[in-house]
Amino acid sequence: MTATPDVPGTRHRLLDVLACPHCGEPLTLADRALRCPARHAFDIARQGYVGLLTGNMKAGTADSADMVRARGAFLGAGHYDPLARALARVVEPLGAGTVLDAGAGTGHYLAAVLDALPDAVGLGLDVSKYALRQAARCHPRAWAATWDVWRRLPVRTGSVDVVLNVFAPRNGEEFHRVLRPGGALVVVTPNPAHLAELRGPLGLLGVDSAKEDRLERTLGGRFRAEGRDVHEHTVVLGAEDVEHLVLMGPSARHITPEELRERVGALDLPVRTTVSCVISVHRAL
Repeated sequence: MTATPDVPGTRHRLLDVLACPHCGEPLTLADRALRCPARHAFDIARQGYVGLLTGNMKAGTADSADMVRARGAFLGAGHYDPLARALARVVEPLGAGTVLDAGAGTGHYLAAVLDALPDAVGLGLDVSKYALRQAARCHPRAWAATWDVWRRLPVRTGSVDVVLNVFAPRNGEEFHRVLRPGGALVVVTPNPAHLAELRGPLGLLGVDSAKEDRLERTLGGRFRAEGRDVHEHTVVLGAEDVEHLVLMGPSARHITPEELRERVGALDLPVRTTVSCVISVHRAL
């Protein structure tokens, strides 16, 4: 993803979505900062994202610079592009004008969705400033801000048409609050078959077989399940691809670089593995 200019009107439309995280008042843009009537101010970083987490509003564990570099390299190689296109096909008929990507990472999936929705704007929220440096430039109709999705979102009630949640934490109560009545939550979760050929040899974290049940409990009766698509495709990965795949996710925190190189070296490379995910749509009640 490369730097792109803002499409005229994008920031104005997204300012109609954002709210001050301290007091909930509207935000305006002035002097490379967002400000509210109560004089709370949030700087826009040189890389283009908005720093909404300030002072004592620290986030939890965020992706490191190394994890984001690995993710950028892996996604940039196109290995998950079929999944991004499948997600865009699911979102396209929903007719969204405003898309919120909660846990946006580098903005890879938000960009694919906005490509399919020529009149939509998108806001990506993530705790990692390193990821947001890329998300802020992922698409000319996107904006990005630091935020922890476990907190009350800095978004006005009923202001969003679609919430994306791709391999990210889910805050069902807040997703419901920010969606307009009848708006859609689109969730991507891994199947147990996801990357199964690599999990054993590399000692990767497993996929919880009860993940779908936990998703329904998280949504807490606030949504009606509307659709469920299983997406699968096969990728062929070399040694560097496999290392990037491991280092970009949570397994990176559970394996040393030396252990990873040893395990990758023991693989019969290049290796074929399955990308297997569920893309589910849930309508706000």
